[in-house]
Amino acid sequence: MHLRSLVLLSLLACPAALRAQANDIPSAAPASNSANPEERGRQLLNQMVAALGGPLWLNRQTLTTQGHTAAFFRDQPTGSNVEFAEYFQFPLAGKPQVERIEFISPKGMILPGKTRDVVQVWVPDQGYELTYKGKTPLPKEQVEDYLRRRAHSVEAVIAVWLQAPGVVVVAEGTSMVQRRTADKVTVLSATNDAVTLELDANTHLPLARTFEWRNTQFKDHDEDREEYDNYQTYGGIPTPLTISRYRNGDLVNQRFLGKIDYNQPLPANLFNPDAPLQQKKK
Repeated sequence: MHLRSLVLLSLLACPAALRAQANDIPSAAPASNSANPEERGRQLLNQMVAALGGPLWLNRQTLTTQGHTAAFFRDQPTGSNVEFAEYFQFPLAGKPQVERIEFISPKGMILPGKTRDVVQVWVPDQGYELTYKGKTPLPKEQVEDYLRRRAHSVEAVIAVWLQAPGVVVVAEGTSMVQRRTADKVTVLSATNDAVTLELDANTHLPLARTFEWRNTQFKDHDEDREEYDNYQTYGGIPTPLTISRYRNGDLVNQRFLGKIDYNQPLPANLFNPDAPLQQKKK
């Protein structure tokens, strides 16, 4: 049976049980007695948006961050710990969603300072690596992974998924994330694609985002999961400073953010993969 059929069946078969689980959370906003799992799910998503800053979060224009990223293999650190600066433009007022990541490294043992001589630029349908030698398209597998995660992000769920015809939203009771009680909500598209969000039962902030996709090589399904922790508020917008990514249950990457700026003007040329890479100092 398809995932969509199972979810629709659950709406008919066990609404009372799901309502009981959600109402057991003391901090959850009270739902009417007639609320079904879909109504409850939409209420929870509305609470999440309000907790994230409401209109401030929905109308973000740009995001600038700086931090470190660490890689893991089978839950163990690989020793790779890279400093980076990230510039992100949200798809607002007709502007495309684009991103620039600059990797920061020491110049060397003798020369002082740091350099940003390797850059990634992500445009709507492709990613490029920029160096002083020019631009190179990033590997197909890496681009597909990036675009898949972008299409299943928390932002995409609110801005795209919920606006699409045939979408189903289901409150699935509670779970535990990072030793916190979470309200679990699954959003299912008309094409049988799904994203599950787990929201802190007290603050309503997202603690995790999970989705699956079919691995065409091995003819099975893979799971991508992100967990969000250490929220701090910048410009009225709660922002997770620790983001952990899991693939099929194994930790593969962690990002630790140290500097956050919203809505700073960014030049359009910053996201142009054909623009020459300029020497920068930290």
